[in-house]
Amino acid sequence: MEFTASQIASFIDGKIIGDGDALITGVSPIESGESGHLSFIAQDRFAHHLDTSKCSVLIVTETLIDKNKYNPTLIAVKDAYLSFQVLMNLYQEMQGRKEGVEDGSSIHETAVIGEKVYIGAFTYVSEKAKIGEGTQIYPQVYIGKGVKIGKNCKIDSGARIYDYCIIGDNCVIHSNTVIGGDGFGFQPTAEGFQKIPQLGNVIIEDNVEIGSNCSIDRATIGSTTIGKGTKIDNLIQIAHNVKIGQNNVIASQTGIAGSTIVGDWNQIGGQVGIVGHIKIGNQVKIQAQSGVNSSVDDKETVYGSPAISYNDYLRSYVHFRNLPELAKKINNLENNSKDHTNE
Repeated sequence: MEFTASQIASFIDGKIIGDGDALITGVSPIESGESGHLSFIAQDRFAHHLDTSKCSVLIVTETLIDKNKYNPTLIAVKDAYLSFQVLMNLYQEMQGRKEGVEDGSSIHETAVIGEKVYIGAFTYVSEKAKIGEGTQIYPQVYIGKGVKIGKNCKIDSGARIYDYCIIGDNCVIHSNTVIGGDGFGFQPTAEGFQKIPQLGNVIIEDNVEIGSNCSIDRATIGSTTIGKGTKIDNLIQIAHNVKIGQNNVIASQTGIAGSTIVGDWNQIGGQVGIVGHIKIGNQVKIQAQSGVNSSVDDKETVYGSPAISYNDYLRSYVHFRNLPELAKKINNLENNSKDHTNE
């Protein structure tokens, strides 16, 4: 697709500085711009590219502009990053949405399929499943018995959604993620570990995005729940009966053990481990690679393993780094004390 700088500015309520007829045929990262391409500058540390970029058009946060003439055409906006996101969403919408059922898929006669739904080849939709209007289900997806999927969802190739799980509207589930597999429940007996039936389900509320290769286990009884607006990265394990609130972001390789409750608006870094049966409050920040083994209050920032207050961890780490030197000083003091005692 081709657009002029003026057309792009009209989409994002921007002000043109330079040639409004400059033609755009692609996009580039700001560090490797090309003629005919569009990029953006949203932070001061990238502002030097205003004079050096080979891009034809740059979307720029207006506070970073300090003169009236630059080599590229500029589109001045209040927030270049957000404006660029608006453009990417518009471009995605322009690509169109697929509709219809491709050959090789199998849909049970009792399943209910909404209007304008796309079901890719070799997808299996089980009995009494319901799929909402406008949802896109790509090839080789498994939809279990009694599953309910809302409107305008996207389920990527290879995802597996087990029996009776519920997915809200406008959700995205990326490839090879499993929703509703059995929780890790076993009872030790004299003969070994006996499996505890996992009879619950998973409920995913509206506007949730789940990355690829994640496992969200069904509850033993009741529901494992993921709250509205939460975003989950790739390679994440969420155990049975976990309750995650609204608008959380959880980075890759995090694991949350069973029956833990996570509040709203939390930020959980990569490779975090959270034990079971604890409560994480609201607006909590858990730094990457932390091991959380006790409940965390609202608005706390924690770090380390076991995780403690972030500021306490940093103060302690200063001493930990100097531990060999401190040990040497203590040994010298002890030796000096013995020498004085012997005198």
